[in-house]
Amino acid sequence: MNLKNIRGRYIKVEISGKKFISGLLVDIGSDLWVIFNGYDYLYIPIVHIQNWQFLKQDEIDEINFNDEPTPIYNHNEEISLRKTLTSAKGIFTEIYVTSNQALHGYIISIMNNYFVFYSPIYKTMFISLNHLKWLIPYTNNQRPYGLSNASLPVNPSSISFARSFEVQIEKLVGELIVFNIGENENVIGKIQGIKNNFVELISAKEDPVYLNLQHIKTVHMT
Repeated sequence: MNLKNIRGRYIKVEISGKKFISGLLVDIGSDLWVIFNGYDYLYIPIVHIQNWQFLKQDEIDEINFNDEPTPIYNHNEEISLRKTLTSAKGIFTEIYVTSNQALHGYIISIMNNYFVFYSPIYKTMFISLNHLKWLIPYTNNQRPYGLSNASLPVNPSSISFARSFEVQIEKLVGELIVFNIGENENVIGKIQGIKNNFVELISAKEDPVYLNLQHIKTVHMT
């Protein structure tokens, strides 16, 4: 099947983590699908699409369509994840990575294999591109948590950013950090060092924990 031919069809996709998204398949890029669910455009990296199927007519009828927002990319150009992230810079955005919890804020910078995200809740965060499940740009009249401009700084961090996710974590040796939005107590502590693709983390009770770099999805400092 030529996947380009299914654009304009209603589908349901299963995303890594047993998440399901239904809606109109608007576009397909080299590494990204765009689905309109009736409210928002969802930009979904193909690597996290476990399976998909066409919706039946009764399932289509259950989708409520509001006024369609403006997409953040040019329909006449081939889309990709990196192009989408670049277009989303500075736009209030919802992203989903881990822990059954969406993050709200805006993209500051895009590096080789991660991007820098500012969350009003968690402040400056480093997000692995490999673990981004989807991205939803806000419509023009939305703001995270109803905050004012004063609460959403344009340049929220004075930290210099490394080109790779691994090197950025190395720069945080000695810092108290939270990995993966604190999904359990073993991902919170002080970075002691990195060796053989494992991060040594010192817990609150000074016990060492060794985390595989490949399973680190988000990083933020306490």
